[in-house]
Amino acid sequence: MRRIYGYSFKNHELLKTALTHTSFAYEHKLESNERLEYLGDSILEFVSSEYLFKNYKNLSEGEMTKVRAYAVCEDSLYKIAVKLNFSDFLYLGKSETSENNTKKAILADSVEAVIAGIYLDSGLEKVREFILENIKEQIEFASHNVGLKDYKTVLQERLQIHGDVKIKYTIIGESGPDHEKIFTAEVECNSKKLAKGKGKSKKLAEMEAAKKALEVLK
Repeated sequence: MRRIYGYSFKNHELLKTALTHTSFAYEHKLESNERLEYLGDSILEFVSSEYLFKNYKNLSEGEMTKVRAYAVCEDSLYKIAVKLNFSDFLYLGKSETSENNTKKAILADSVEAVIAGIYLDSGLEKVREFILENIKEQIEFASHNVGLKDYKTVLQERLQIHGDVKIKYTIIGESGPDHEKIFTAEVECNSKKLAKGKGKSKKLAEMEAAKKALEVLK
């Protein structure tokens, strides 16, 4: 394996090390991915922090911290590893291969190690591309849902200020290939159409529709 998500490693051994778990390294007297994991964690935090700072000017320091924590947590990194089929390429020792499923932590750590590998292989720009391609959607979702401003809730509170109303969200369209779907949602109140929104998931599309409805109500 030399290629990960469109990136080809010039130094194949660097990639092999990034995918070598301590259990395999111990059995075969090789270097494990632990040191790369340490470096990758710092690079991931920097790139995600920089992206949030430049692109989410409405978020406070505390809010950016919450969003970053969600986007780079173990669960998020595990999802990236699954999406990129890392479990097919990891070098695991007998103690780990006897398990039915590769542990979530091992897969998540391997993503950080590969991030460091790409950085050492080609520098900051290439690793930034890899990171953002894989966490931008998580950041976008978290910016609306992780203890921050939930536009659907705000809209509901605004519309119900004078009593109960019926708010309905409908997915009215989708476009693009399966791996890059764009959904269109429409929100209405008491059967009156208020606004439409688009997003990479149904939930994000509904959130965007609610945000636009709030702008209309202003």
